[in-house]
Amino acid sequence: MQIQQKIVPLRLILLIGSTRSREVGSPQAYNVKLFFTMYVIVDIQGQQFKVTQDQKLFVHRINAEEGSEVEFPNVMLIDNGGAITIGTPTVDGAKVIVEILSHVKGDKVLVFKKKRRKGYRKLNGHRQQFSEVIVKQIIA
Repeated sequence: MQIQQKIVPLRLILLIGSTRSREVGSPQAYNVKLFFTMYVIVDIQGQQFKVTQDQKLFVHRINAEEGSEVEFPNVMLIDNGGAITIGTPTVDGAKVIVEILSHVKGDKVLVFKKKRRKGYRKLNGHRQQFSEVIVKQIIA
């Protein structure tokens, strides 16, 4: 049995498995299953992120130790398989629990200032500090 997997926009994943040997274009030749993934939009330190379960992301540095869990109660939107809940401004009782994997620094950004014909040149560098987190649980 041959299985094909196609990803359709955002939250809809369509798995098509061939059940019989018929023409490829024939709708009777496919067994169609639909799966919806849950996602939320959460505010983490002033930035909004669209997150799903077990997703890794980089956020501005969180003042906590590596391996510790942190809760973020500012959930603004929940999409649970097409059932959308919008908060005013946040959804009551909803929160996202993340685990801090590591603290890292971003790429170096160089800031160069110059005024022509005056001999004025300044070079400053900056590396933003981030925390790599994984979404452990979404409570909606």
